[in-house]
Amino acid sequence: MAPEGDLKVLLDEPEIQVPWYKALMKNARRHPLGTFGAIIVIVMFTMSMFAEVFTSYDPVLNSFEHMLTPPGDVFYLGTDQFGRDVLTRIIYGARTALFVGLTAAFFGSVLGLVLGVASAYFGGRFDLILQRVMDVFMAFPLIILALAIVATLGPGTQNVIIAITIPFIPQCARVVRSNALAIREIPYVDAARALGFSHSRIILRHMMPNVMAPFLIMASTFVGHAILLEASLSYLGLGVQEPTPAWGLMLQGGAEEYAESAPWMAIWPGVAISLAVFGFNLFGDALRDILDPKLRSR
Repeated sequence: MAPEGDLKVLLDEPEIQVPWYKALMKNARRHPLGTFGAIIVIVMFTMSMFAEVFTSYDPVLNSFEHMLTPPGDVFYLGTDQFGRDVLTRIIYGARTALFVGLTAAFFGSVLGLVLGVASAYFGGRFDLILQRVMDVFMAFPLIILALAIVATLGPGTQNVIIAITIPFIPQCARVVRSNALAIREIPYVDAARALGFSHSRIILRHMMPNVMAPFLIMASTFVGHAILLEASLSYLGLGVQEPTPAWGLMLQGGAEEYAESAPWMAIWPGVAISLAVFGFNLFGDALRDILDPKLRSR
C-alpha cells in the first residue's frame, strides 16, 4: 500500500499532454480510410486554390485547332469539342464544386443547428409545429426537392446554392435536436435558468457547444452530397451555366454525343466527382469515429 504522501503526489501529478502531431498520426493509423479521404480532400483544396500553378491553359478559351484531341503529351487528359483542355477544366471545376459544396453545407448545417437546438430547448407547441414543417421537407428526396427549388428560382450558381441548402436544413435539425433533447435535461441547464440567464445565452453558451460533434459530422458529409447535387443539376442544365468550368457541365457536353469517339470527355469528370464524394464521405465517417465517445472507447 502506497504511503499517504506518495499517494498525494500521484494525485497532484499533472496529466501528460500528447503532442498534436502524435495524436494526428495515431488517428491516421487507426482510421486508414479516413486518412485516405482526408488526402483526397487536401489535394482537391490545393488544386482548386492554386489552379494557375497546376495548369497554364485557360479553362474557357476555345481552340478549334485542338478539338477532340486524345490524351497525350500536350493535353494529358485530352480536349473537348471546343478544344478546351479537359484537365484544366477539371482543376477549375474543383473550385466551383468546393465553392458550391462548402457554401451550401455551411449554411444548411448552421441553420439546422440553430433550429434543432431551439426546437429542443423551447419544446411544446414551437417544437411540434417546427418538426411537422421538417417532416414536410424530409418527405421529398434531396434531388427532387432541389430540382423543384431551382426550377422555381432559375439556373445559376447562387440559386443552386439555395436549392441545395434548403434540403440540408431539416436533416441537420433532426440530428441536432435528438442530441439537444438529452442535454436540456442536464442539471446545469436548469441551474442556468434558475440564475436568470437569457434563452439566447443558454442556447449559445451551454447547449450548442455540446452538440458540435454531430454538427461537424453532418457538415462534413453534406459537402460530398452538395458536390453530387451540384453536378446533377448542372448535368440537367439547371445548375452552373457555361462557360463556368463545372464537372456536371463537362458530363453534359460529352457523355452521350461523344461517348464512342471521345470517351475521355465523360470518363475524367465522372472520376473527379466520384473521388470528391468518396473522399468527403470517408473523412466524415472517420470524423464520426473520432468524435463519438462510444466509438472512440472501443
